[in-house]
Amino acid sequence: MTIIGMLHHRLDPRTVLKSYAFAAVAQAEGAQFFYFTPKSVDFDKRSIRGKVYENGDWHEKMLPFPDVIYNAGSPEKLSVSKDIIEKLKKEIPFTTHSIGNKWNVMKRLKEAKEFESYLIPTEVVENVSLLHNFMAYYKKVVFKPIDGRKGKGIYFISKVGRTNFEVKKDRETTVYSQPQLDELIREQLSAGTFIVQPYIQSVTKSGQVYDFRLHVQKNGEGKWVITTIYPRIAPNGSIIPNINNGGFTNYLDPFLEQEFKEEAYDIRRMLEHFSLSLARHLDEIQKEQFGEVIDEIGIDVGLDDQRKIWMYEVNWRPGCPPAFYLELDVVINTIGYAMYLAKNQKQIKREIRQQKKYKDSAEVKDLVEEALVEEALVKEKTLAKEKILAKERAIPITAITGSAGKTTSKAFLASILSQKWNIFESKDYWNTTEHTKKHKEEINASHEAVVLEYGMAYPGIITNHCSIIQPNISIITNIGLAHVGNFDGDIRGVAKAKSELIHGMDQNGLLILNKDDDNSKYLETQQFKGKVLTVGVHRTADYKAYDIQYKDIGMTFKIKLHGQETLMYIPILGEHHVYNALNAVAVADYLGFSPEVIKAGLNFKKPPRRLTIYNCRDDITLIDDTVHSHPQGVRAAIDVLTNIAKKRKVAIIGQMRELGDLREEEYRKVGEYIYEQDIDLFITYGFRTEEMGTAAKAKGMDPSKIYHFLNKDELHALLEKVIKPHDTILVKGASKTNMFDTVKFLDQKYQE
Repeated sequence: MTIIGMLHHRLDPRTVLKSYAFAAVAQAEGAQFFYFTPKSVDFDKRSIRGKVYENGDWHEKMLPFPDVIYNAGSPEKLSVSKDIIEKLKKEIPFTTHSIGNKWNVMKRLKEAKEFESYLIPTEVVENVSLLHNFMAYYKKVVFKPIDGRKGKGIYFISKVGRTNFEVKKDRETTVYSQPQLDELIREQLSAGTFIVQPYIQSVTKSGQVYDFRLHVQKNGEGKWVITTIYPRIAPNGSIIPNINNGGFTNYLDPFLEQEFKEEAYDIRRMLEHFSLSLARHLDEIQKEQFGEVIDEIGIDVGLDDQRKIWMYEVNWRPGCPPAFYLELDVVINTIGYAMYLAKNQKQIKREIRQQKKYKDSAEVKDLVEEALVEEALVKEKTLAKEKILAKERAIPITAITGSAGKTTSKAFLASILSQKWNIFESKDYWNTTEHTKKHKEEINASHEAVVLEYGMAYPGIITNHCSIIQPNISIITNIGLAHVGNFDGDIRGVAKAKSELIHGMDQNGLLILNKDDDNSKYLETQQFKGKVLTVGVHRTADYKAYDIQYKDIGMTFKIKLHGQETLMYIPILGEHHVYNALNAVAVADYLGFSPEVIKAGLNFKKPPRRLTIYNCRDDITLIDDTVHSHPQGVRAAIDVLTNIAKKRKVAIIGQMRELGDLREEEYRKVGEYIYEQDIDLFITYGFRTEEMGTAAKAKGMDPSKIYHFLNKDELHALLEKVIKPHDTILVKGASKTNMFDTVKFLDQKYQE
């Protein structure tokens, strides 16, 4: 039987409400549990005068040293017994270790780099001048104690007019002159250490401020699991969503569906993946730096208007919202992990030694790489001069068309331009002429740039777009087979229809073309008088990407801007998305945006269901690409599957529409590509899609690895039988085929 001791600074367990839950759960799990304080420990006799809960009350008893200690008290109040606690740690494993204050955690994450992009810029406020310098750049800031808890002592400061400052604390708003503000800051600094951050706010549709609490723990198998994720919403008039300041909670799914509609599912999975990934990362850092493991953290995050996650703070041993009665869930995981820790201490120590050994061997290499990166950044900042578009010049109006990549190119460009300007961006996949008419009504004098997507299925449509809103910058991503069935199967007809954008735009404007796309040679550029810039990966182009690398959830590539090499990162997988990024880079560079700003803007809000990665149970990876489907996009998605798969590769491919007479030929090519890419399991869904499987089989693929379905329930029944741990699964299909149903089925079936 495992013996668990709860260490606390309070003498009486009746004043520690969670001690009752721990006693009850331990008994139910077959463990012995007692409560004790440091001064009750007798090292000579290896015994502790602890308290056991029996027959409805706590009884004092002499007990042997426990197998594991749950460290439940306040670090500050236990510090008077530091020597005793350190001595206990040498003999008995502790479940809970401090990861430091908020500043220390953020420093660790910044130094480790992997999660650096999610950190809000933070400075320790050493004097009043530093605060003002910070405000000169960020305008609105948060000034708060470095060790603050429960939302206490937080000031939100913004400049109003030329000399005054608006300061919000709790629900009160006060206007200060600069001398008054300086006095307030000095008074706070005399009482403790404060940090300052830019104010990044998440706001509901009704105008209430909110954030998300991500609560993760290790369970009885020693694995990180999500205890809960929930939004915390500030009361009206307040900008602090903390529950202790009057904030309230809500259930996650209804909140996401209300606020984000079709993006709700992706955002939930993004939060889940982020919370587990960060927990594992912090655990590795704790092992490397302190030779300890951690078992529970609470992460507070917000989402900006690009749906980018920003970390507000990370807490160890967080509380649970009383509204959800989740204390028992927390205790079940804690007791389970304590029992696991007691039984697997040798294995855990071995893992820590291996982690430290790996770190030491990699340290020299990392230092060299960091020095090179720092040198490159210095050069970039020195040589990058920001050009600002003259106010007299007409605002940039960019229209994007092409057979693939329109929406992603638009999202990249809008994200970059919004770093400096107030922009108008067409929503999601709104690209019909009716949408363009609505956009014309919504664009106003406050917008400094416009980014639109022009869709096309037949001749004359893009001409109509341009007659409604004429662009002065145009991007044609590529000429592919999407809608080719509406042009008698002739790719030249598609190119002619896309060329309407060239004829309909400002003839002295900027045109961006894909140098690697063979079919773009059919575009009608002969009469165009403006500037033409090209993008490419494999051929020489004005903006050429090279050294392209797949990363965990994105891609890196290098590009030369103004003669200097710059490393770029995009948070989406696939070489084809590098082209989309290059389109945005070309326009932004033309408009005078610095490499540094372009780099920041490429970390964009990814369009939903575009090669979205779900990390599932049993190390299963699920790739969701279920918005559009055409031969070029299918091959690009298969490339992603091939590049990120660790073991078996499973491709589930749905119908491709509007191919006309080219359907049979293109289905055959996809089937052959499946064989060439060594896909382990190939499943097709929809009318005539079996032609792809037939082509794969004719090429030499094992027939027992090929399946075809017209019924989704039958497809899902097969998946339950054939999916194995470590599989990587691609689900690719147009939204009209509802292939997202299969994504949800798999994700829920194998959810972590």
